[in-house]
Formats: sequence, C-alpha cells, structure tokens
Amino acid sequence: MSILRFLTRPAHLTLVHDLIMAAVAFLAGLYLRLGADMLDRDPSVLVGVTALFTAVAAGVFLATRLNRGVWRYASLDDVFAILRAVSLTVLITVLILFLVTRGEDVPRSSLVFTWFVLVLLLSAPRLAYRAAKDRQLKSLLRRGNEARRIPVLLVGAGDEADQFIREMQRRSDALYRVVGIIDDRARRIGQAIRGVPVLGGIEDLPRIAARLADRGEAAQRLIVTQRDASPAELRRLFETGDRLALPLAHLPRLTDFHSGESEAIDVKPVALEDLLGRPQTALGRAAIEGLVEGKRVLVTGAGGTIGGELVRQLAALAPQRLALIDHSEFALYSIDLELGESHAGLDRASHLADIRDRARLDEIFRLERPELVFHAAALKHVPMVETNIEEGLLTNSIGTRNVADLAREHGVQAMVLISTDKAVNPSSVMGASKRLAEAWCQTLDTAERRRIEATGKGTRFVTVRFGNVLGSTGSVVPLFQRQLAAGGPLTVTHPEMQRYFMTVREAVELVLHASSLGVREAAVGGKIFVLDMGEPVKIVDLARQMIRLAGLKPDRDIKIAFTGLRPGEKLQEEIFHAGELVETGLKGILLAAPRPADPAQLAQGFDAVEAACRARRGATALQLLRDLVPEYQTGEPDPVRARVL
Repeated sequence: MSILRFLTRPAHLTLVHDLIMAAVAFLAGLYLRLGADMLDRDPSVLVGVTALFTAVAAGVFLATRLNRGVWRYASLDDVFAILRAVSLTVLITVLILFLVTRGEDVPRSSLVFTWFVLVLLLSAPRLAYRAAKDRQLKSLLRRGNEARRIPVLLVGAGDEADQFIREMQRRSDALYRVVGIIDDRARRIGQAIRGVPVLGGIEDLPRIAARLADRGEAAQRLIVTQRDASPAELRRLFETGDRLALPLAHLPRLTDFHSGESEAIDVKPVALEDLLGRPQTALGRAAIEGLVEGKRVLVTGAGGTIGGELVRQLAALAPQRLALIDHSEFALYSIDLELGESHAGLDRASHLADIRDRARLDEIFRLERPELVFHAAALKHVPMVETNIEEGLLTNSIGTRNVADLAREHGVQAMVLISTDKAVNPSSVMGASKRLAEAWCQTLDTAERRRIEATGKGTRFVTVRFGNVLGSTGSVVPLFQRQLAAGGPLTVTHPEMQRYFMTVREAVELVLHASSLGVREAAVGGKIFVLDMGEPVKIVDLARQMIRLAGLKPDRDIKIAFTGLRPGEKLQEEIFHAGELVETGLKGILLAAPRPADPAQLAQGFDAVEAACRARRGATALQLLRDLVPEYQTGEPDPVRARVL
C-alpha cells in the first residue's frame, strides 16, 4: 500500500520512470558497442555496473530536481536540464569505474552511446506527452467552444505574437482564435508561428480579410503585438481596419502576461494618445536631475489633472518636502491619499486654500518656506469662465499675482506658471485672464533677472504654455466618453474646430524641463516655453476615432451632433502671437517672446481689475481686461445650426 501511495505522487513516478530509462540506456549502450559479445560478459559484473550507473543517476536526478518538471509544460528548458543531468551521470560513472577497476569491466566508448540513448529516453516521453495533450486540448477546443472564440489577426510576427498564440492554444477558456498574422517584413511572409501563417503585409490586409471570409474564418479584430509601433503606423492600421470593420486592439507587454490557470491575457483597446498626429515628445530626465532633489516644493492646484501628475513626478524626484494646495477638499484628499500610498516616507503637507486669499497663501508660504513653486491652479473651462467673469479673473489673474508676489517676497528660487494656448490672441475671458497672468510673471522675471545679475539673489519666473491635455478634467475626451456610454450623440461645436493636443506625461515633462532650463539659462528670461505639438487635430476627427475605438461605426451606430460655437470659443487655437517665436536649439521645445508690458501700468491695471471683480462689477472688469490685453477680441459665435449627422 505504501508503494502505491509513493507512486501516486507525480514526482516519485517520474523518478521511477527516469531510473528505469537509465538502466535501459546503459544496457543499450553496451549492446550498441559490443553487439552479441555482450552476452559473453559475466552476468554479475553486468548487473553490478548497471546498478552502479542507475544509483549514480538517482543521486544526480534528485540533486538536479529533474523529476520535478511538469510534463504537460515540457519545453527546451527541460531538454537542457536533461542534457546536464545525463552528462553529469556519465562523467561520475566514468570516474568511479576508473578508480575501482581502471575501466576494465566496461568499454568507455559504450558510455557515449549510453549518453545519446538516455537523453532520447528521457526527452522523448516528456515532449510526446505534451504534444499529445496539446493535440487533445486543440481537439476539445474545436469540438467544444471553437464557435464561441473570436477569430483575430495579429499584427507583428515576434515574441509577443508567439506568447499570445501559445496561450490561446493552451487555454480552454481562451477568448480568441488566431487565424493569421500580418507583418510588413517580407522575409516573414509565408512562415508560421505555432502553425499560424504570416499571410502578408498591411497593404495586403483587404485581400487577406476577403480570403479568410471566403474560407469561413472571417477575422473580427486586429490585435497589434508590436510595442514600438509608431502613431503613423497605428493610424494606417486604424484606417484600414475601419474600412474592413475590424476594430484595433493592443496586446499587453510580455511583462503583463499572466500564467495562472484562472487568469487570461486581456487585449486592450488602442489608447487614444497612440493616435496623436505626431509621435509623443520625450524630453528625458537628465536635464532635470538635481532640480527637485533635496528641495522644499509647493504645488498649487495639486488635485487637478496637471497638478496631480506634477505631484506624482515630483515625489519620485526625492524632494525634501512636498506641500500641496487646492481649494477642492475631495481633490486634495484624493491626491494626498495616493501620495501616502506610493511615497509613504515622503515629508508632505496638504493645505486647503484658495489662491485668491492672499493672507491664507502668505501663511502657507511662511510655514512651508518653499524653494520651488509650481502654479497649476486655474479655472480653465472656457464657457464657464465666460459666464463667470469675476471668478475667472480673480482666480487666473489675481490668484497668479498672489502666488508670484509671495514667491518673490519669500525668496523662492523659481516659480513655474502653467498657461494655455488660449492666451494667444484670446477670444475668451479665460484666455485673456491667462495672458494677463503670463504678463505679470514675465514682468517680474525681467526685473528679477536684473536683480540676480546685480546681487546674485532673486526669483526666477518660468511660464509654460500648453495645448489641450488628453483626458484632463473638463476636456473633450471625458465628455465624449460619457456620451459614448450613453449611446450618443457626440456633440461637436463646429465641423472645422481644431485644437492642439498633448498627453499628461508630455505636459508634466515640459513643466519640469522648462523649470530646469529657466533656472539655468539667463538667455530665456521673460520668455515662454511652448511644446512643439505638431499639427492641430480636428475635434470631429477625434470624435470619429473614439467611436471607432469603441468598436462602433460613426454616423451609423453613434451620431455626431454639431451644436455651434459657444461664447469665447474660436475655430483654431494658436501657440504663438505673430512675430513672438524665438529660434532655439532645444529639441521639442519652442520659445515665445511676447511683447513686454509697462510694470507700473500693469500693476495699476491689476489693482483696478481686482477692485472691480470684488465689487462684482463684471462689465468694468471686462473693459479693463480689454485695455490690458489689447489682442483680446471677442466675436459673435459662428451661427452653425445644431444638426445631427
């Protein structure tokens, strides 16, 4: 009974099998070397030497844990382990025989035959067992749930494709069935990965799709396995797939694959940022090394999209202390909680405050004594600010003056203002209020740099101008996502509406990069940093892309409604005023040199704007804003009739 229990354990049964194979291989090796003369050998010597070889094999197999491998998943790694174990067994046997009998009882060349035979006897059953199981599983899948699995085409014949196909063939609960592979490398076409053929390149996709459909294997999805696919390649695939009604999806990285029995590979939709009209700008971290480490840093608007990402990136740069300011209790609580979980050892503080309250800000500056200030707090929703003029000016303009003035008073090394492309030739209160904030920081920066040259002390003011950030709070992408979830329509103000877009990562890297350059380079004083964002994107094209990414057809499954321009909006944003572009050798970053403002007049104007806003005299504040920002031009909205395509 104890022997039966012993043999019921897979590892024990494997050991018994391997030792039997060792004895058989040793005798086979002798026979291959001696032939019929083997029978003339002394039987006791033959048994003894065979027992010796088997005993050595037992010790080696146990020491190398050869019996612990799972035959169902036998692979080349198992074959290599067998090669090592067999080689070690033969070498030890040769050594023992030489020491005991000088090798007279067994021809040493027979052990060469034994090596080959034993490798074959140990490897073949394992690989045959796996092959049989794989065939059995494939047969079960074909009979059981083949009809329920989604036929897909993979794009890219590489390691990720091999991993994905193997998982789909192995798992009984797999969602996908790979019917072919697309790859633009000519040498791969006609080859196969795990029995799945490489059918052609992207240009051949319409023909391939038609041929598969004729065979009753019409693909229902394209899955991109290439992690380094460029935005241009993705757009090309996206457009081709859209014409063929094939949604595009991404394969997870190899490091994201799961291997547990209850886990599966999740195919992910192509991210919207993958379809930007340009490659994402990577500015690198070398330039910002030392900017934050060991310093006391303060971030306003820390709970917003940009502010929150700034906090995350700054925390990773090892500041001495990180102080957060936001007027939203929930937003501040959320980012503080996240920071506590990701950087528990970081010295930090969260302050609930409004940047319009100068006394409260002064209290925080005295307490925190920041060396770097990142000013991300703002009201940014154009139509909302347009109907709440006083609030927009008090936050975006007066609030910025409060932060900048206190940074100067408290000896902050540098303050970074986050601005917007809507500040260029503004047509809205929001844009004009941010241009006014830019002017204040530019004026202070010019004055402070003269003071730094004279005394070596002063505060540097750096301004960074953004386009639209994909997915930020209040932006068009979350709006489209909500409208998609509700079944549409997606609302676009005008068919020709265009905007520049960037990702949150790009925005934050620009802030940090500009901060470093602004602190180091005196030549950029009073200028504005702008990311090179390529060409603007039509909002209606963005809407159509999002509908397609959801696996739906624009204008058929989901409608697009044109609602007309809202107050303060214009069809196309600009990133520079005429003539303000400054040539620079900085890759991915441009410099703008807006017209300087008279410091005394600007200060008087700010005082008047603040007084009018606090007295709730919106019309007066608006007129003062036009005087201070002469390029601010309001116009009547384009009378596009609301319609649904």
